[in-house]
Amino acid sequence: MGKVYVFDHPLIQHKLTYIRDKSTGTKEFRELVDEIATLMAFEITRDLPLEEIEVETPVQMATSKVLAGKKLGVVPILRAGIGMVDGILKLIPAAKVGHIGLYRDPVTLQPVEYYLKLPSDVQERDFIVVDPMLATGGSAIEAVNSMKKRGATKIRFMCIIAAPEGVEALQEAHPDVDIYIAALDEKLNEKGYIVPGLGDAGDRLFGTK
Repeated sequence: MGKVYVFDHPLIQHKLTYIRDKSTGTKEFRELVDEIATLMAFEITRDLPLEEIEVETPVQMATSKVLAGKKLGVVPILRAGIGMVDGILKLIPAAKVGHIGLYRDPVTLQPVEYYLKLPSDVQERDFIVVDPMLATGGSAIEAVNSMKKRGATKIRFMCIIAAPEGVEALQEAHPDVDIYIAALDEKLNEKGYIVPGLGDAGDRLFGTK
């Protein structure tokens, strides 16, 4: 079963409070999501492999460490996931970015893929799928399904706020996917919204309703 990591860093928790606040406007909300994504990227990259190289300092030669060149990919689930991409790329600018678009079928209520574009070397990359919210888990599960069908083998999922129901569903569907969360909330309500949550992340990011 994939592991679940809930980040309790004080800066993340501080910024979470303000993105939950309904009085926070679009501009500030967008900036806060970007900042939280950067802080989460710092944590999620903790296990990246290193290698040693020789470097000349102003004093003498030294053995120092650099990233070992593991290929990374970031895949936002459209549309809200886009709000997290730049924050991650600030720390890992060499990561390639894919995109996956899903909509909910009005009859079956199941997510349906309408767009997918991944780096050509999909089998060689470690992917981080990002979406601000993990509610029912339907979109996350379908996104991972779609990526596995294209050959992705190493996938992690990163979100800002999750409901226990969504975490459980994603774990059951994809036990090989680790989940990274800034806040694990109480539950889903009857409309499928996370409680207490922050409302619709896409609407709040882009100023729509």
